[in-house]
Amino acid sequence: MANIKSQKKRIKTNAKAEARNKAARAELRTRVKTAAADGADTEAVRMAIKRIDMAASKGILHKNAAARKKSRLMAHINSNQA
Repeated sequence: MANIKSQKKRIKTNAKAEARNKAARAELRTRVKTAAADGADTEAVRMAIKRIDMAASKGILHKNAAARKKSRLMAHINSNQA
């Protein structure tokens, strides 16, 4: 444990950010799995893409990782429809 006051504050701040990011990533994974499920409706796909974009804009995901996830999701959905 740190002895410096500012470092103690930083540890708390990092823990809060980690918890927030972990929750956002968990929701993102859930949305993508729901959208990728067979017979998923367009609303589920729209929400999954929205969450991916929001995570990228907030820095939870890298923009290229977000683009890759969206591309793979759409490819999966299109292959199931064909």
